[in-house]
Amino acid sequence: MTMHRNAWLPLFLTILAGASSAAARQWHVAPKEIPLIAPTEQVRTVAEAASRAAAGDVVVIHAGVYREAVRIDSSGTQPEPITIRAADGETVVLTGADRIADWTPEESPDGGARIYSMPWPHKFVAWNESYTHPADEFHRLIGRCEQVFVGGYALRQVLQRNKLTRGAFYVDLDAGRLYVCGYDDRDIAGNKVTVEASTRDRILSVKGSHIVVQGLRFRYAANRAQQGAVEFAGDHITVEGCTFEHANSSGAQFTGQEITVRNCTFQHNGQLGFGASRAHRLHLIGCTIRDNNTKGFDRGWEAGGNKICLTRGAVLEQSTFVENRGNGIWFDIGNEDCVVRNCLIAHNEDAGIFYEISYALHACDNVIVGNGLADSPGAWGAAAGISLSSSPGCTIERNLLIGNKEGFNFREQQRSTPRIAGGSEPVWNHDQIVRDNVLAHNRDAQVWGWFDIADERHWPKAMQSEQAGDLSLEELRLTFENNLYCPASGQGLFHWGVSWKRHEEYRTLDEVRTELGSGQGSRVAEFSVADHFGLDLRVPAGSEAASMGCYPQGTVPGVRLGIAR
Repeated sequence: MTMHRNAWLPLFLTILAGASSAAARQWHVAPKEIPLIAPTEQVRTVAEAASRAAAGDVVVIHAGVYREAVRIDSSGTQPEPITIRAADGETVVLTGADRIADWTPEESPDGGARIYSMPWPHKFVAWNESYTHPADEFHRLIGRCEQVFVGGYALRQVLQRNKLTRGAFYVDLDAGRLYVCGYDDRDIAGNKVTVEASTRDRILSVKGSHIVVQGLRFRYAANRAQQGAVEFAGDHITVEGCTFEHANSSGAQFTGQEITVRNCTFQHNGQLGFGASRAHRLHLIGCTIRDNNTKGFDRGWEAGGNKICLTRGAVLEQSTFVENRGNGIWFDIGNEDCVVRNCLIAHNEDAGIFYEISYALHACDNVIVGNGLADSPGAWGAAAGISLSSSPGCTIERNLLIGNKEGFNFREQQRSTPRIAGGSEPVWNHDQIVRDNVLAHNRDAQVWGWFDIADERHWPKAMQSEQAGDLSLEELRLTFENNLYCPASGQGLFHWGVSWKRHEEYRTLDEVRTELGSGQGSRVAEFSVADHFGLDLRVPAGSEAASMGCYPQGTVPGVRLGIAR
């Protein structure tokens, strides 16, 4: 039988793929020799394995603490990525800290707790004389990068030698020495106590594309603000089951495109859980982002669960954003067409979701509880379950917004934003749809329009003065429809306008419809759940939330949803 010449092509590609797979190697990383592993397949450091790995290779890292900086420049391919992963069932830690045992006892100025010192050659943020980023008085201590851990507990940094006390450390950059005073006055000389100090500002940098990183724990980087302890700069990267914790600044930074982050944890980081910039189609699923901004960076600048900039098509879903000191989820500057769905966003000190000078958010089917209650200075209009700040074209639907400072709000100033494609343009709230949500028991208001602008665009034409600008509320098309409101006694329903300028409080939906022309199909009614404190948010049979369709579709991690029977 004669085969047509084009029919050979699939067979040729199959043979070629098989040959490529056969050439793939598995590298094992361990400080000590591993029985049954050929010496040619084992290396001692992650960096060495990463430098050797090619498309299709798998780097298996065995249990241990790896004190090194790793860079991956090589790329895999879509069918044959390079995989860097922990060995099955083994705990692998990559750290930016070194263990220190060579201590010199120092005289205590008051004869009190023991003080030790050692040479310290490391200087971070060396481009300004205060060694801080940002270089302002607020961040004079917060913006430093040094970290010291004794027995796994972080010490508190001080800026003067005579301020040393128990549980503190001091870095004398002029003399090149590190001074430490432990919490419990134990002798830390030798190896009696584990003392670690952060000496590397980055633990892992992934520059290549088609890389898979699995099951690794990253901690203790001396990274400056706005820099990730781990950097993912390549495209088509998958990060699974990893933990990013106790970094001086951000746990991770995403700047590549088509990155998937699955079942990862970002916790206890000094500034942010993670940051992202131009990370188009970033997909975060099944992740936990909790207790970030532990150092207290300025929340109005960049702090909290995360910050995403100039990114198109990011999707955050089935994830948990809780107890962050700042915003839970923060999109800021020029983002487009992003989605937040089926997430638990709870007890973040500022906004649950803060979408700022960006475009077309779709926030749906989330449970958003207890956010914005810290009363952070300057956080007006950014302390709600969901806050849209000068960000048009958004749709907010089927969310449970319960027990926040404010349920939903608009924040408006005279703003402009850069665009992903270049240039900058004015931006403001318009063409917004807020529908099918439950807004219940939110402390100050269920809805508040914080419009700090002089042109009166947020008032209907009939309510504007002669000095008003060209726009009016009718032209903004800010649509509220089919929402269920349940303010508790003493809580506001609708507030419109900032509190220091013209401001109206609307106590009934009839007033909202009459004056603002909004609220069609909405109701004020009781809203109850099976167990609010246990996040059992099932509603009784016959609940108006269910009959109106004001209830999340799908599942939310850590929450029971549905009808209580």
